[in-house]
Amino acid sequence: MLAVLLALAAAAGYGGSDYAAGLAARRASVVRVTVLVEVTSAALLMCVVPFISSQAPTLTSALWGIAAGVSGVTGAMALYLGFRYAAFSVASSISAVGSAAFSVLAGVALGEQPGALSLAGIALALPAIVAVSAPAGQQAPHAALHGQQATDVALARQPAGGSRGVAPPGQQGQGPVTKERGLRPAGGSRGVAPPGQHRQHTYAVGVGLGLAAGAGFGMFFVGLNEAGSVSDLWPVVISQVAAMATVICVAAATRDFGLPPPGARRLSVMTGVIGAAGTTMFFLATHHGLLAVTAVITSLYPAVTILLARVMSGERLTVLRIIGLSLAAASVALIAVGGTG
Repeated sequence: MLAVLLALAAAAGYGGSDYAAGLAARRASVVRVTVLVEVTSAALLMCVVPFISSQAPTLTSALWGIAAGVSGVTGAMALYLGFRYAAFSVASSISAVGSAAFSVLAGVALGEQPGALSLAGIALALPAIVAVSAPAGQQAPHAALHGQQATDVALARQPAGGSRGVAPPGQQGQGPVTKERGLRPAGGSRGVAPPGQHRQHTYAVGVGLGLAAGAGFGMFFVGLNEAGSVSDLWPVVISQVAAMATVICVAAATRDFGLPPPGARRLSVMTGVIGAAGTTMFFLATHHGLLAVTAVITSLYPAVTILLARVMSGERLTVLRIIGLSLAAASVALIAVGGTG
């Protein structure tokens, strides 16, 4: 039961951090946002863990921590970029499907044997994640946001000097941007794709980035699980430092250094704090229960992201998504009753 509670806490942390990061990434460079997120997380953990963890990590534990950090930050950047092309529910939930499936297969391959009820809960979680990722009718991915939170979905498509495209804070100078209504000139002139084709294209890009994020998160879960708990929380610190170093190298390679604008800056710091808490909860959960179980519960984080997007940003909560949330609750109940081994 403790593992279930810790995994639920991790899901809440990741869901909240993804929502904050998604808003930040829609206002500023994904690389700049991710750098600030990882620096915040690493700094916070470095201020806490040395005082509560007495055992030094082994070389094997450190290497697994590094692998987890590199995979995790790669998945995070893919997800944050995916939020530019698809609704929160789509990119986040597809990433969860990938990470859950990867983690279950890895757990079984490592010899884990979840009980019958736990297996039923795991099986129920996958359609739940798929259900909450269903697009809201014909609504464009970015149209669910209010005012200044509208998504940039037409980078490099709007001709220079377009009268209706307004770049959000932090995007100015990074290329022409337009809202959806700026993509609908009569007759589709100047090489602009018809609205239906453009929505399909952006949705496909969001799905692809969500799948990439799922692969990264799945390896992140496996890496932290394999890092072991004998080193207390040091593997979590090592993973965050590795993630920070990775994204700093990306920033150097792309010459995209600098702080995001104030609004995105606050959201990035918030993401780092909440994400560090979520990672710590998952690390503790996976060492009190099976990876195949705790990773699936943690992968229910899109439910939190969707609820926040509904309350804070007005994204539609369709009947199918409500069904998905209900299946998710039933999944957690079955896993909790079945035990985590």
